Amino acid sequence: MSNFQKIRSHLGLSQAGLARALGMSQPNIYKYEKGQDVPPGVARKLIELAAKRGVSLTYDDIYQVKNA
Repeated sequence: MSNFQKIRSHLGLSQAGLARALGMSQPNIYKYEKGQDVPPGVARKLIELAAKRGVSLTYDDIYQVKNA
């Protein structure tokens, strides 16, 4: 499971729900969960959304790289 997918799950949102909250399409969310780079603007919106839901989230949480 990708970091992006874990964050979405922790926020209790479906792909479609997160897409609506971030002002984008569900296929974009799917691509981020499958490994496409998350643009900084999207990361910022995700951090703001998490804060509104009482979840502390940082850029490091979003861009965390798996150990090889």
